[in-house]
Amino acid sequence: MADKSSEPSSLTRFINGILPENPVLRMVLGICPTLAVTASVKGAITMGLATTFVLFCSNFFVSLLKRFLQPHLRILVFTIIIATFVTIVDMFLKAFMYDMSRTLGPYIPLIIVNCIIIARAEACASKSRLLPSLADALGMGLGFTLALLILASVREILADGTWLNFPVMWEGFTTWTIMKLAPGAFLTFGLVVGANNFIRRKLEERKS
Repeated sequence: MADKSSEPSSLTRFINGILPENPVLRMVLGICPTLAVTASVKGAITMGLATTFVLFCSNFFVSLLKRFLQPHLRILVFTIIIATFVTIVDMFLKAFMYDMSRTLGPYIPLIIVNCIIIARAEACASKSRLLPSLADALGMGLGFTLALLILASVREILADGTWLNFPVMWEGFTTWTIMKLAPGAFLTFGLVVGANNFIRRKLEERKS
Protein backbone atom coordinates (compact mmCIF):
# COMPACT_ATOMS: atom_id res chain seq x y z
CA MET A 1 0.00 0.00 0.00
CA ALA A 2 1.24 3.48 -0.84
CA ASP A 3 2.63 5.69 1.90
CA LYS A 4 -0.22 7.95 3.02
CA SER A 5 2.13 10.90 3.49
CA SER A 6 3.20 10.77 -0.18
CA GLU A 7 -0.30 10.09 -1.54
CA PRO A 8 -1.79 12.92 -3.64
CA SER A 9 -4.67 14.74 -1.98
CA SER A 10 -8.26 14.05 -2.99
CA LEU A 11 -8.52 17.48 -4.62
CA THR A 12 -5.32 16.87 -6.61
CA ARG A 13 -6.60 13.53 -7.86
CA PHE A 14 -9.92 15.10 -8.85
CA ILE A 15 -8.32 17.98 -10.77
CA ASN A 16 -5.72 15.75 -12.44
CA GLY A 17 -8.41 13.50 -13.89
CA ILE A 18 -10.24 16.37 -15.57
CA LEU A 19 -7.39 18.01 -17.51
CA PRO A 20 -3.72 17.31 -16.56
CA GLU A 21 -4.19 13.52 -16.74
CA ASN A 22 -7.34 13.41 -18.88
CA PRO A 23 -7.83 9.73 -19.77
CA VAL A 24 -8.66 10.46 -23.43
CA LEU A 25 -6.80 13.65 -24.33
CA ARG A 26 -3.63 12.95 -22.33
CA MET A 27 -3.39 9.19 -21.73
CA VAL A 28 -5.30 8.12 -24.87
CA LEU A 29 -7.39 5.47 -23.08
CA GLY A 30 -10.90 4.28 -23.88
CA ILE A 31 -10.58 5.15 -27.56
CA CYS A 32 -13.11 2.58 -28.82
CA PRO A 33 -16.18 4.19 -27.15
CA THR A 34 -14.68 7.63 -27.71
CA LEU A 35 -14.74 7.18 -31.47
CA ALA A 36 -17.95 5.14 -31.60
CA VAL A 37 -20.41 7.24 -29.58
CA THR A 38 -19.36 10.82 -30.36
CA ALA A 39 -21.48 11.25 -33.49
CA SER A 40 -24.04 13.02 -31.26
CA VAL A 41 -23.73 15.09 -28.09
CA LYS A 42 -26.59 13.27 -26.36
CA GLY A 43 -24.98 9.88 -26.90
CA ALA A 44 -21.61 11.19 -25.72
CA ILE A 45 -23.05 12.64 -22.51
CA THR A 46 -24.96 9.44 -21.79
CA MET A 47 -21.84 7.30 -22.28
CA GLY A 48 -19.75 9.68 -20.18
CA LEU A 49 -22.19 9.66 -17.27
CA ALA A 50 -22.62 5.88 -17.46
CA THR A 51 -18.85 5.38 -17.37
CA THR A 52 -18.49 7.86 -14.50
CA PHE A 53 -21.12 5.97 -12.47
CA VAL A 54 -19.40 2.63 -13.04
CA LEU A 55 -15.98 4.13 -12.30
CA PHE A 56 -17.18 5.71 -9.05
CA CYS A 57 -18.92 2.57 -7.81
CA SER A 58 -16.08 0.23 -8.77
CA ASN A 59 -13.46 2.45 -7.10
CA PHE A 60 -15.65 2.57 -4.00
CA PHE A 61 -15.83 -1.19 -3.60
CA VAL A 62 -12.27 -1.93 -4.70
CA SER A 63 -10.97 0.57 -2.14
CA LEU A 64 -13.11 -0.99 0.60
CA LEU A 65 -11.98 -4.52 -0.30
CA LYS A 66 -8.32 -3.78 -1.05
CA ARG A 67 -7.07 -5.47 2.15
CA PHE A 68 -8.72 -8.74 1.12
CA LEU A 69 -7.62 -8.79 -2.53
CA GLN A 70 -5.24 -11.61 -3.41
CA PRO A 71 -2.68 -10.69 -6.11
CA HIS A 72 -3.65 -13.57 -8.40
CA LEU A 73 -7.37 -12.82 -8.10
CA ARG A 74 -7.51 -9.04 -8.10
CA ILE A 75 -8.22 -8.59 -11.84
CA LEU A 76 -11.03 -11.16 -11.60
CA VAL A 77 -12.53 -9.32 -8.63
CA PHE A 78 -12.22 -5.99 -10.45
CA THR A 79 -14.04 -7.42 -13.45
CA ILE A 80 -16.87 -8.88 -11.36
CA ILE A 81 -17.39 -5.58 -9.54
CA ILE A 82 -17.31 -3.55 -12.75
CA ALA A 83 -19.63 -5.99 -14.55
CA THR A 84 -22.19 -5.67 -11.75
CA PHE A 85 -22.52 -1.91 -12.16
CA VAL A 86 -22.39 -2.05 -15.94
CA THR A 87 -25.36 -4.42 -15.81
CA ILE A 88 -27.22 -1.93 -13.61
CA VAL A 89 -26.53 0.88 -16.10
CA ASP A 90 -27.54 -1.29 -19.05
CA MET A 91 -30.83 -2.29 -17.42
CA PHE A 92 -31.55 1.31 -16.41
CA LEU A 93 -31.08 2.57 -19.98
CA LYS A 94 -33.24 -0.19 -21.41
CA ALA A 95 -35.99 0.58 -18.89
CA PHE A 96 -35.98 4.40 -19.00
CA MET A 97 -34.01 5.43 -22.12
CA TYR A 98 -34.72 2.68 -24.58
CA ASP A 99 -33.96 4.70 -27.72
CA MET A 100 -30.59 5.75 -26.31
CA SER A 101 -29.90 2.16 -25.27
CA ARG A 102 -30.45 1.07 -28.87
CA THR A 103 -28.32 3.93 -30.18
CA LEU A 104 -25.35 3.05 -27.95
CA GLY A 105 -25.85 -0.63 -28.66
CA PRO A 106 -23.00 -2.87 -27.47
CA TYR A 107 -20.87 -0.01 -26.20
CA ILE A 108 -22.61 0.08 -22.82
CA PRO A 109 -21.83 -3.61 -22.04
CA LEU A 110 -18.29 -2.99 -23.31
CA ILE A 111 -17.72 -0.57 -20.42
CA ILE A 112 -16.78 -3.77 -18.56
CA VAL A 113 -13.49 -3.90 -20.46
CA ASN A 114 -12.92 -0.15 -20.62
CA CYS A 115 -9.23 0.22 -19.79
CA ILE A 116 -9.86 3.49 -17.92
CA ILE A 117 -11.90 1.71 -15.25
CA ILE A 118 -9.55 -1.26 -14.91
CA ALA A 119 -6.55 1.11 -14.79
CA ARG A 120 -8.01 3.27 -12.02
CA ALA A 121 -9.00 0.21 -9.98
CA GLU A 122 -5.46 -1.15 -10.27
CA ALA A 123 -3.45 2.08 -10.02
CA CYS A 124 -5.54 3.98 -7.47
CA ALA A 125 -8.45 2.25 -5.72
CA SER A 126 -6.53 -0.92 -4.82
CA LYS A 127 -3.74 1.15 -3.23
CA SER A 128 -5.44 4.24 -1.82
CA ARG A 129 -7.88 5.25 0.88
CA LEU A 130 -11.56 5.60 0.12
CA LEU A 131 -11.85 9.38 -0.29
CA PRO A 132 -8.91 9.78 -2.70
CA SER A 133 -10.20 6.79 -4.67
CA LEU A 134 -13.63 8.38 -5.06
CA ALA A 135 -12.11 11.76 -5.98
CA ASP A 136 -9.95 10.01 -8.58
CA ALA A 137 -13.02 8.27 -10.02
CA LEU A 138 -15.01 11.50 -10.26
CA GLY A 139 -12.11 13.38 -11.83
CA MET A 140 -11.40 10.68 -14.39
CA GLY A 141 -15.10 10.23 -15.12
CA LEU A 142 -15.66 13.95 -15.65
CA GLY A 143 -12.49 14.16 -17.73
CA PHE A 144 -13.72 11.31 -19.92
CA THR A 145 -17.14 12.96 -20.25
CA LEU A 146 -15.55 16.31 -21.11
CA ALA A 147 -13.44 14.73 -23.86
CA LEU A 148 -16.48 12.97 -25.33
CA LEU A 149 -18.47 16.21 -25.18
CA ILE A 150 -15.80 18.18 -27.05
CA LEU A 151 -15.47 15.55 -29.79
CA ALA A 152 -19.23 15.08 -30.12
CA SER A 153 -19.85 18.83 -30.27
CA VAL A 154 -17.46 19.25 -33.19
CA ARG A 155 -18.84 16.24 -35.05
CA GLU A 156 -22.54 16.99 -34.52
CA ILE A 157 -22.22 20.66 -35.43
CA LEU A 158 -20.34 19.93 -38.64
CA ALA A 159 -22.38 16.84 -39.57
CA ASP A 160 -25.88 18.10 -38.78
CA GLY A 161 -25.56 21.80 -37.99
CA THR A 162 -27.06 21.10 -34.56
CA TRP A 163 -26.00 20.78 -30.93
CA LEU A 164 -28.18 18.49 -28.79
CA ASN A 165 -30.51 18.52 -31.82
CA PHE A 166 -30.93 22.32 -31.65
CA PRO A 167 -29.94 24.17 -34.86
CA VAL A 168 -26.80 26.26 -34.28
CA MET A 169 -25.54 26.96 -37.81
CA TRP A 170 -26.74 29.50 -40.33
CA GLU A 171 -29.36 28.74 -42.95
CA GLY A 172 -27.81 27.14 -45.99
CA PHE A 173 -24.87 25.65 -44.06
CA THR A 174 -23.49 22.65 -45.96
CA THR A 175 -23.24 19.72 -43.59
CA TRP A 176 -20.20 17.43 -43.59
CA THR A 177 -21.57 13.91 -43.82
CA ILE A 178 -18.10 12.45 -43.30
CA MET A 179 -18.12 13.69 -39.69
CA LYS A 180 -20.77 11.09 -38.84
CA LEU A 181 -18.55 8.31 -40.19
CA ALA A 182 -15.40 6.65 -38.88
CA PRO A 183 -12.99 8.91 -40.82
CA GLY A 184 -14.63 11.95 -39.24
CA ALA A 185 -14.22 10.42 -35.78
CA PHE A 186 -10.50 9.78 -36.30
CA LEU A 187 -9.95 13.20 -37.85
CA THR A 188 -11.71 15.02 -35.01
CA PHE A 189 -9.90 12.97 -32.37
CA GLY A 190 -6.51 13.71 -33.89
CA LEU A 191 -7.19 17.44 -34.21
CA VAL A 192 -8.54 17.77 -30.65
CA VAL A 193 -5.63 15.82 -29.12
CA GLY A 194 -3.18 17.86 -31.20
CA ALA A 195 -4.80 21.14 -30.13
CA ASN A 196 -4.70 20.05 -26.48
CA ASN A 197 -1.00 19.19 -26.71
CA PHE A 198 -0.23 22.48 -28.47
CA ILE A 199 -2.03 24.56 -25.82
CA ARG A 200 -0.42 22.60 -23.00
CA ARG A 201 3.06 23.09 -24.49
CA LYS A 202 2.51 26.83 -24.90
CA LEU A 203 1.36 27.15 -21.29
CA GLU A 204 4.42 25.27 -20.07
CA GLU A 205 6.70 27.54 -22.13
CA ARG A 206 5.08 30.61 -20.56
CA LYS A 207 5.64 29.23 -17.06
CA SER A 208 9.29 28.47 -17.77
